Amino acid sequence: MSALPTGTAVATRQVREALKARGFLHIVRHGSGLNAFYIVSYHHIARTGIRPKPMLAEGAQALIDLLEKVGVDFRLREVRGALEDILRLGSANIPDLWLSDEELLEKGLAES
Repeated sequence: MSALPTGTAVATRQVREALKARGFLHIVRHGSGLNAFYIVSYHHIARTGIRPKPMLAEGAQALIDLLEKVGVDFRLREVRGALEDILRLGSANIPDLWLSDEELLEKGLAES
């Protein structure tokens, strides 16, 4: 018995991963303090037929909840740095998010 995955399992995983596209989240803060709200949009690096749909997060906690829903890993240095940039500069990008078109539609980040 082999511990290596079968050819079919490897091919299925590669097809599933190929359907995901590399992209990034762009976050812009409007206002400050308790009145701040955030516009979050996902952008594909390689354009597809899916159009990004901006999402609104009213307040910092709503932004954190939205990022968790999308699947952002807060343990990554890039993510923590982006959150600091949003507070300091008013906008930032969270790079290297791999999402399929179905995941974008499911999470409300795109229009069909």
